[in-house]
Amino acid sequence: METNKPLKRDKNIQPLSRDHHHTLLLSWKIRKGFSNGVEPERIKRYSDWFYRNHALPHFKIEEDYLFPVLGNDHEMVQRALAEHRRLTRLFTAEEELEKNLSLLEEELEKHVRFEERELFNEIQRNANEEQLGVITEVHKDERFIENSEDEFWK
Repeated sequence: METNKPLKRDKNIQPLSRDHHHTLLLSWKIRKGFSNGVEPERIKRYSDWFYRNHALPHFKIEEDYLFPVLGNDHEMVQRALAEHRRLTRLFTAEEELEKNLSLLEEELEKHVRFEERELFNEIQRNANEEQLGVITEVHKDERFIENSEDEFWK
């Protein structure tokens, strides 16, 4: 039986993978908040902050610089773009907060796993050095600064 050995993540894509780590932590924080009985409004305030400061810029870099390596007609890119649209709707939903935050938590985790395990590997196999270098130019690997105003997950 043949197993697909994961590719070592190219150094130019590693900062995007670190973003994904923080996104997975957001999913965990939402779950933890709900399990601790935190009001959905508090969780929503944090997810709004995360969306504006992290998710939106991350989506833009992927869509403008990473996905074009494969082209917007590529099946995996189409899936990622559709998931970005769905996640944006969930992040920006103002009604049924508990339901939408719960869906956001689940879909964020699935999305990150898809990008890390499948899409990024495909991009890495197809990208040339110039394409990968542009990603490093536009995405500075800055240290994640937590919003500690309301650490509802603690």
